[in-house]
Amino acid sequence: MAALGSGDGAGRLTVHGLPVVAGSFAIGYVHSIYRAPSAEVFTVEGGRFTMRAVVSASEGVLDYYAVAGERVRLPEGMWLLRLAEPATYTELSLLTTPIGRRTVLSGRRCLPLYPAAGEVRLALALTRDVRGGPCPAPFAGRLQRAALTTSPSS
Repeated sequence: MAALGSGDGAGRLTVHGLPVVAGSFAIGYVHSIYRAPSAEVFTVEGGRFTMRAVVSASEGVLDYYAVAGERVRLPEGMWLLRLAEPATYTELSLLTTPIGRRTVLSGRRCLPLYPAAGEVRLALALTRDVRGGPCPAPFAGRLQRAALTTSPSS
């Protein structure tokens, strides 16, 4: 992971303080209806991030999104939906609850956005003091590998 910024060492590219690894990150959550670990997969380019895919343990979660795209069953049994029309953001507002357990995933690190219920705004920034740690269940394991090793744009 390389440091980015001006000559004074402005920091690393992060999303909400979690370093972005290999140009992508994911927002993991437990789907409130299907109770399935799921993640929205984003790529990062030029200060903006683009949602390119959804990955889940339940195919029903992909149906819930009701968007066009290519649906694939991954070798570990997870489902992947590559969006036909990716959505780009400079900032993303999320509601967090203990039930949904929204968590930012990047590389082998995670940053839980719960247990507090409320609104969190995610944006890319150069940050000196990065956050995050090992991924908790249910984001460690199959979901983390599927979300972060699947090339969402291919």
